[in-house]
Amino acid sequence: MEIADLPIPPDLAASYARRGITELYPPQAACVEAGLLLGKNLLIAIPTASGKTLVAEMAMHHQVERGGKCLYIVPLRALASEKFEEFSGKGLRVGIATGDLDRRDDYLGRNDIIVATSEKVDSLLRNRTPWLAEITLLVLDEVHLIDDPSRGATLEMVVAKLRHKNPAMQIIALSATIGNPGDLAGWLDAELVESDWRPVDLREGVFFQNGIQFADHNREVGRRSKYEDLDLVLDTVEEGGQCLVFVSSRKNAEAFAKRAASGLKLANPTLAGYADKIRSNAGTDMGRILAACVAQGAAFHHAGLAREERQIVEAGFREGEIKVIASTPTLAAGLNLPARRVIVRDYLRFNAGEGMVPIPVREYRQMAGRAGRPHLDPYGEAVLIAKSEEMVGELFDCYIDAPAEDVRSQCANEAVLCTHILSLIATNFARETGEVLRFMDGTFYAHCGESPRALARAVDRVLEFLREAEMITEVGEWLEPTEYGSLVSRLYIDPRSAEVIVTAMTGRKEYTDIGLLQLLCSTPDMLTLYVRRNDMYLLDRFLADHRDELWMEIPWDAGEGFDRSLKTALLLLDWANEVGEDTICERYNVGPGDVYGVVESVAWLVHASRHLARLFAPHLAGPIEEMELRTKHGIKKELLPLIRLRGIGRVRARRLFNNGLESLEALRAAGPEKVGKVIGQKIAVQVFEQLEGVRDEIEEVGEEQATLFRFG
Repeated sequence: MEIADLPIPPDLAASYARRGITELYPPQAACVEAGLLLGKNLLIAIPTASGKTLVAEMAMHHQVERGGKCLYIVPLRALASEKFEEFSGKGLRVGIATGDLDRRDDYLGRNDIIVATSEKVDSLLRNRTPWLAEITLLVLDEVHLIDDPSRGATLEMVVAKLRHKNPAMQIIALSATIGNPGDLAGWLDAELVESDWRPVDLREGVFFQNGIQFADHNREVGRRSKYEDLDLVLDTVEEGGQCLVFVSSRKNAEAFAKRAASGLKLANPTLAGYADKIRSNAGTDMGRILAACVAQGAAFHHAGLAREERQIVEAGFREGEIKVIASTPTLAAGLNLPARRVIVRDYLRFNAGEGMVPIPVREYRQMAGRAGRPHLDPYGEAVLIAKSEEMVGELFDCYIDAPAEDVRSQCANEAVLCTHILSLIATNFARETGEVLRFMDGTFYAHCGESPRALARAVDRVLEFLREAEMITEVGEWLEPTEYGSLVSRLYIDPRSAEVIVTAMTGRKEYTDIGLLQLLCSTPDMLTLYVRRNDMYLLDRFLADHRDELWMEIPWDAGEGFDRSLKTALLLLDWANEVGEDTICERYNVGPGDVYGVVESVAWLVHASRHLARLFAPHLAGPIEEMELRTKHGIKKELLPLIRLRGIGRVRARRLFNNGLESLEALRAAGPEKVGKVIGQKIAVQVFEQLEGVRDEIEEVGEEQATLFRFG
């Protein structure tokens, strides 16, 4: 099917032609035949790299040409940024929404396409953003994540709400790995487009001893070392390909990258440039090790890396200079980084309480799907490694020949339901008990025939909790949100978290930093750090000296949960007291990405706590507001006046303060020349334009920042 013959805008067709795309792949053509450009709902279940995004893009341009507006939902912020870049510059106005979760972001309604995470869309619904009613096409990327225990229910409820709000809206759901696509298509009233076709042939096999066993042939692999995984990499690189190696942990990823670097021993000016960039910004041993690996053509990639480090690794791999990346499975679910050969080295993973368990088939398929770079590789290979001859057949049975698991709803989980039912009531989607149950009838959970009685009981228990917490009132069947309940819904925090926070704040006379931080780290909304045996001395020593500063009583049977909350709070306290990143990473055995993650999580909870304090403990609102800025920027209280200036991060603010420039008045008195000597002339010019009112007023607290890590 020729693209020039399709009813899409000529400018879009021309942009495809410039990239050499003039004809649709067979699965793409099947989507058009199924009604893609006629407004039909579609569930598109086709392999990675088979052109799902192009199909969605054509549909979006077709909708906009007819006066429509499109919403493209992704699971991850990094993926949102990637899609924003991909859709921009093609004649339509494209916006991206991943920021603060209590804002309406009305300005985004000016765009034709809005790219957002499911959590952000959920928050926009809670804050009654008006342009959501104008959406005529909803695209759901990676829709199989409706099965995800942590965020699947949010995606499911967002889809149900948007369908309730916009019944005529077209839905295009995209996925590569669904065991029961018919169920999901049925829920979405969608035509199922299913295909195994790939632009690059995928060969799946198992490596044992000296070769890879495929279903129909064997391939010998030369042994150059005592390591099977390294030999597979060297074999690929020798014939001009790149490798992704998936392992079970960060430690394993780093260890393999070092081994691969030693085996490859590549060296060229481009790699040296990447390494220098990483090294110049590296504040930790992890960053310095990464730089050393990259200099020789290898890298590791996981959530512990700083964002800038991950971006350099991804760019180096896309440009073909970095030959191998060792990664945890998060890479497979996120960015588009294909490779000639994908090695799934570790197919067992540690789960708390279960020990080492096999990874799901769906996860294997996500990883294997990265094999084969379109237009670059003649084929792609996905290779598992067997430890014994008997295991070869088992790996074929359990992964290569096995169907992906069915997608299941997560909406029966009471902990998950709590926040969504409050949202339904607070935003008028349901105002009676019967209406709540009728709304839930429109969920994927109900469509799959899961136990309606179990769901009804769960809803009853959630409503009882919300009544007892005084977040809703009930008169007969009528449900009304209280001021407290409406605030919690708009703030986008778990009602259980709000209750923990409000209970601790009520009656609290004095504010302490660690009291607030440990409280927030004890809530269901906060991800906390794993506690190792050698962390216990630090925690016990702190409790011996500062127990009275905590806002929550230490339970008599204090276990791992308390220890994790305290460790995470102590890291955050160090961050807010300007302890260096390198010291924090070493002290708490974490990476820069972990620091970023906990700072980002707690910054939102501190923001929410400030609003809750205004309602229940006004005397705490002031110091909590200060802590909101301190955690966001990693600064002591004395730097608060300076940090309000755009372009001034924790490093520049400290430099100014240490040079006697401690306030805005002191900056004005010193003049641009003196300030420029401390922070550079360009930044000084920006500062004085703000001080003199030439530009917009100094940004208020809570405005979106380019990044939390503004080291200046």
